Amino acid sequence: VFDKSESEFIKGKHNIVIGDILSEEKVSKAVENANIVFNFAGLADINLAESDPIATVRYNILGNTIILEACRKAGIERYIFASSVYVYSNFGGFYRCSKQACELYVENFHEIYNLNYTILRYGSLYGPRSDMSNGIYRFINQALTDKKMIFKGKADSKREFIHVEDAAESSVKILEPKYANQHIILTGNQLFSIRELLKMIKEILNDNKIQIEFTPDENDTHYEMTPYTFNPKFGKKMNPELQRDFGQGILQVIEDIYGYLHPEVKENNDKVI
Repeated sequence: VFDKSESEFIKGKHNIVIGDILSEEKVSKAVENANIVFNFAGLADINLAESDPIATVRYNILGNTIILEACRKAGIERYIFASSVYVYSNFGGFYRCSKQACELYVENFHEIYNLNYTILRYGSLYGPRSDMSNGIYRFINQALTDKKMIFKGKADSKREFIHVEDAAESSVKILEPKYANQHIILTGNQLFSIRELLKMIKEILNDNKIQIEFTPDENDTHYEMTPYTFNPKFGKKMNPELQRDFGQGILQVIEDIYGYLHPEVKENNDKVI
């Protein structure tokens, strides 16, 4: 595991290397003797990307290229790149632009240097260990702390949410040879509107005092019905055969956040709900 700081989730079998993906020396050292490299690094917050395009280019495009070059020199068997369903849509702003560029670099490293790859275009992820950059986490945090959930954009915007653990299992499955040099779309099976999502969170929390607000967003870079716009670079959609129930997944995030807000509950190993 290569990261900018230590992680509390590292287990005994894992080695962690502290560094920045912009450091060519540290990245090269990290991929030495590896067979497969997963790149989940970079800037993933669409709103942050919109406010800081230079950082988006630096960490998404340059960082990705530094890792690709290190993989080429190390003779890596396959490079797994975390992209987005926004990549060939008309939405996503600078974040989308950076992912488009990254995919092109990955494809060209294969064509020029024969570096095998799999590109994973993730949909709307949710689950434990997330933070305020994640929509569902942010809504639940608002509900628990402010008794209010605010969404900037259209209430009827729809998302195919996929639990992070389902996405993780699928990310391992694509290591099979048939997924080499493929573009894979990872999203959930069920389509929810933001209105339905917020009502579900409120119902699960069983708190009628929680308010739901929708405000217009003049600079909205999120899609409304679908992220897809016609483009010849199609990806193959993968849905896990068995997916975690969405309501149970929401409960898991609630417990995660509640335990963070109330550490005394977590210390006593009490169930939140």
